[in-house]
Amino acid sequence: MRILLVEDDPEQREPLWTALTHVGHLVDGVGDGPTAQWLLGEKDYDLLILDWMLPQVSGIELCQSYRQQGKGAPILLLTAKDTTQDKVMGLDAGADDYLVKPVDLEELLARVRALGRRSPRWQGDQLVVGDWALDGPTMTLRRGDRCITLSAREYQFLEYFFRHPQQVLSREQLELNLWEWDRQPESNAVSAQIRRLRLRLAELEGADLIETVYGVGYRLRL
Repeated sequence: MRILLVEDDPEQREPLWTALTHVGHLVDGVGDGPTAQWLLGEKDYDLLILDWMLPQVSGIELCQSYRQQGKGAPILLLTAKDTTQDKVMGLDAGADDYLVKPVDLEELLARVRALGRRSPRWQGDQLVVGDWALDGPTMTLRRGDRCITLSAREYQFLEYFFRHPQQVLSREQLELNLWEWDRQPESNAVSAQIRRLRLRLAELEGADLIETVYGVGYRLRL
């Protein structure tokens, strides 16, 4: 999933970003409301994780404006506010769930899994294309009775291809959707990642699963 994480305290944002990325999510981490507002106008997300107390634009205001735009990605609100009245206020603002700080990472990941299943872009824990099955919870790729475990980066790439099985994906499209908003990929980064993926796919006798469409991009060979 692509997740927007908005937390102004780097000491809290970095562990959350690391934990989410480690299990295969692509996470845009930002520290203020205006940047989050800009990103929400530029990118589509599967899930939003918002701190309540943010500089300039609060998490509550982000919730309200996002819902007023008719967007439906689930929202998890993080806050030190723990009264029933606070929780009601957060949920009424448009949040789907509420987690009180300090955040337990195991509980956060469980909430993310549960909320992800509510996303309008949810396609299931397992994506199947032909005789290939990509499993999200275990980050494994299966073909027949053989299975390999993927790194988080390998999983992110293959998940994007499996979500778009009929499409030729351009280099620009892959860069836009598979790199965090504040990281500029090197000119050969996509080609290098595809080469590494083909080496992993060869372990399942499928190095040709991703084919090059010369002058256009890449697509799954179905």
